[in-house]
Amino acid sequence: MTRAAALADLPAGQPVRVDVDGVPVCLVRTEDGVRAIHDTCSHQQWSLADGGTLWGNGVECSLHGSTFDLDSGKPSSLPAMQPVPTFAVTVTDDDVHVDVSSATNGAAFPDH
Repeated sequence: MTRAAALADLPAGQPVRVDVDGVPVCLVRTEDGVRAIHDTCSHQQWSLADGGTLWGNGVECSLHGSTFDLDSGKPSSLPAMQPVPTFAVTVTDDDVHVDVSSATNGAAFPDH
């Protein structure tokens, strides 16, 4: 686990991009805690946090509108067809830690 951010720096319901050990990660603080998914849309090389919007338990890519579930990484709308990696998160005191060594959902890391 690597420290990714301070909890206080994550506004509720707003995707935030951080780099964790060289991996772009989209962090989202929800009512249930903090979720972490790979920040690159599986459809095209675009940041999910950059202009992304939270819809229920998913983050919508601002480029073409695909929405990715924060727990499973699966897209719920086209044009994306492949899931994005999801990562384990722990929060200790005010520190958010993310493990980017492997995807918790088994999704392949983007190669673009």
